[in-house]
This record gives sequence, C-alpha cells and structure tokens, in this order.
Amino acid sequence: MSHVNGSQRPLDGVRIISLEHAIAAPFCTRQLAELGARVIKVERPGIGDFARGYDTRVDGLASHFVWTNRSKESLTLDLKQPDAERVLHQLLEGADVLVQNLSPGAARRLGLSFDDLHSEYPELIVCDISGYGVSGPYEVKKAYDLLIQSEGGFLSVTGTEGDDGMAKAGCSIADIAAGMYAYSSILSALLLRAKSGKGSHIEVSMLESLVEWMGYPLYYSYKDAPPPPRAGASHSTIFPYGPFQCGDKKSVMLGLQNEREWQGFCLKVLKKPELLDDPRFAGNELRSEHRVELKAIIELAFEGCSSDEVGERLDNAGIANGHVNEMRDVWNHKQLAARSRWTTVGSPVGELPALLPPGSNSSFRPRLDEVPSLGQHSEDILQEMGYSSREIESLRERRVI
Repeated sequence: MSHVNGSQRPLDGVRIISLEHAIAAPFCTRQLAELGARVIKVERPGIGDFARGYDTRVDGLASHFVWTNRSKESLTLDLKQPDAERVLHQLLEGADVLVQNLSPGAARRLGLSFDDLHSEYPELIVCDISGYGVSGPYEVKKAYDLLIQSEGGFLSVTGTEGDDGMAKAGCSIADIAAGMYAYSSILSALLLRAKSGKGSHIEVSMLESLVEWMGYPLYYSYKDAPPPPRAGASHSTIFPYGPFQCGDKKSVMLGLQNEREWQGFCLKVLKKPELLDDPRFAGNELRSEHRVELKAIIELAFEGCSSDEVGERLDNAGIANGHVNEMRDVWNHKQLAARSRWTTVGSPVGELPALLPPGSNSSFRPRLDEVPSLGQHSEDILQEMGYSSREIESLRERRVI
C-alpha cells in the first residue's frame, strides 16, 4: 500500500486492561491492539486463559489462543487475593478501558462493575461481555458459543431438515459477533469520551449479538410465518444458489440473483435454452420450489466437465461462483498470496503465520507483535508500576502472580 506511516496508529497511547478468556473478549482486544492500544491481558496464575488448553495444533500452542491473542502483554494475577486487587487498581489508575468476560456475576463480586469504578475512575470505559446480559432471567446462566447458536435460533435455519440434520457454524460465530460489537462499541466510547471527558459503560451479550445477525430469518418468519427451510449448504429461498457436483467429483458453488442471470445461465452455461420456457422454473420462487428437479438437471449438465471448466463457463457468463475449499486450500489461496495478506508473528514456539487484519489503512500498519506466554510480562509490568524485585518475588511466592 502507498502512503503508509508505520510510526503512528489510531490507538497509540490507549491502555486497555482485559480480564478475558475464551474468544469474545480476546478477539475484541486483539483488534484494539492492532490499532496501537496497549492491551494488558490479566490471566490466572498457573492456568491462564483456559483457551490456552483447547488443543495443541499450532506447534504445541492452542489454535484459538494463537488466533486471538497476538500483540498483548500477559500479566498473571489471582484476583481473589487482596494484594492482586491492589495491583489491579493500580493498573486501572492509568487505564482507558477495562474489558471483562468473566463468569456471570464475577466482576460485580470483585467490585469491578461500572458503578463500583466510575466514581474513582471517572474517565474509565468499562466493557462487560456476557452470554445473555447483566439483567433478565438468563443473567447468571452459563453461556458457550454453541448454546448461544441454539438459543438464538441459528440451528433452526442451518443444516438439513429433521432433528438429526441440525448443523452448527464451523467457527464460534456468537463469540465473534460479541467480540466485533464490543470492539466497535469501545471505539465509539473513546470518541464519546474525547467530547464529554467521561467514561461510559458498554454491555455486549453474545445472544443479542447473534440475534442481530439473525435479522433476515426473523423477518422472513414475521407474524408466525414459516421460517426459512434448512437447506444444507444451499440458500434456503434462492435457487440455484449452492454447491453442484461436477464430473471430477468436486463441487462448484454458484449463485443466481435475478432473471437476467438465469437466462445467461441456461444459454451459456447449461446450454439448455428450453429451460427458459419450462413453467417449473419461471421465477425464483418456482425454481426454489422445484429445486430437487433443477439440481438434477444442472448436475447432469456438469457431469462431462471438470470443476475448473464449469468455473470458467460461469465466469464467461458473468455468474458468481467459487471453489468449495478446504483449510489447506485457504492457506494456499492464490488471491491471498497475490495480495500479500500473510505475514508472521512471534510466539513461544517461534515464528507463526498470521493473516493481516482486514480493513487495510493507507496511513498506518497494524501492530503485529508476538503471542505471549503465560505471565510473560508480569515482572516488567510490575517493575514499571514501581514494585521492587523483592516485592515481585514475594507476590510470586504467595501465588498472587
């Protein structure tokens, strides 16, 4: 990119203290760190963020943790000990934002609610991320991503028909949604504070975040209308829009959005002009209603072609299409390579590949520092706060850090 000045980032000088684990809060704060914020990740001594133990797929490190925790400093603190509380409040004295996604009610019990903190730290922004929100009948209910997918109705519109056909998303979409809304809300709160001089309280729930993403199926089923049918990898109400097998047993994903594209598809791709006069396929609703018959016709036409040949036909006809890639294909995706989207970051096990953050800005480079080991920065942070080596060793012996 041109006109890049890597020396200044939008959140340079902003300090964020995050009591975080799993995905939602770490994903939020990683993005803030990439904009230049200093993120101090507070973890439990000896155990740390439990996402560290999800798997060992990245040369011994956990895949979720590597993805969401680069560019942060790790400080271990046992928040149940009074001395740890004192350290935390010293951190908050110079902090701009406190982020937490502890178990339901934990922040309040620790005296870390916005109401507890606002009088002492009037400029502090407090962001609480929870499963269901800090009020209501589900306030103290435990929440994990798949449970929120279920509560939010996501499972009712994915997969195939029948109780055994339900399918979850392949990644933690409820966590990701909450993390994204927390991220944008914190940016908004920082802008607001620049005008008002006061901190504010942000509440983000995984349920509300995911239900916002469910707007289409919700409105589709307005006033108790039938919901969109579960249609596997195909679109539930637009057809043809989904995967179709070719002669090499690979599938091509294609999608039509209007009658002009349907005409081009029949003439240039299928080479079956007679379909344009078939009453079963006269408009999207009828094509969707007769999708079984139409899919058989399409796959029969594709039987003598490879997936690459079908893709070329679709491109020439101006029909949107894509490969049905596996993870190894994405690692080696030629579009990502052509745009130089891969870089490396440090970690306790050496350099690891990392995708550059989306939303490239011509005025600055994102911060891409190492993935921290547990407690890697504890001593440096405490020394910066004025603790002597003897005091730090005492905290360590008493398992405060």
